[in-house]
Amino acid sequence: MAKEKEPKIMLEREYIIPLRRELLKVPKYKRANKAVKAIKQFLVRHMKIYDRDLRKIKIDKLLNEEIWFKGIKKPLAKIKIKAKKFDNDNVSVELAEIPQFLKYKIEKEKRLKEKVKKAEKKPEEEKKAEEKAEEKPEEIKEKIEKEKATVEQGLREQKKQAKQVKHVSGKGKQPTVHRMALQK
Repeated sequence: MAKEKEPKIMLEREYIIPLRRELLKVPKYKRANKAVKAIKQFLVRHMKIYDRDLRKIKIDKLLNEEIWFKGIKKPLAKIKIKAKKFDNDNVSVELAEIPQFLKYKIEKEKRLKEKVKKAEKKPEEEKKAEEKAEEKPEEIKEKIEKEKATVEQGLREQKKQAKQVKHVSGKGKQPTVHRMALQK
């Protein structure tokens, strides 16, 4: 397989995009969607995309989350973005200034990815651990016996609690009333 060349950045700009006027033109339940379209329309106009194709503009995940942060009815009135135009006429859009809570979220995602990578490496380590376990079957038997003992102890505790509950007087029970008229 031949490696594909990464597209070269032709143009990079920062914009503060006013969204309020566009948002007032649509009903409240469509405003966040309109905000995304308004950003794309603004960038088509300002990033020199001559065929006016909105599909050439790719919005970053964090930018999309920022737009939708307050819900569909109340998106941001204006937003500061960084746009990069590549040599293949595609435009990548991202937040210019990342808020603190989003920085934390990005770090959390990185840590999760690292854990996934480590989890992929773990099967090799598990094989080694299994080999070690095979060498010491006595320890495995002891662990199994301990687990059984704890389960049995738990069952005993449950039985004791059930007996205690059974012998408690019926505080919550209503006494049954036998009426002579109903026995006929």
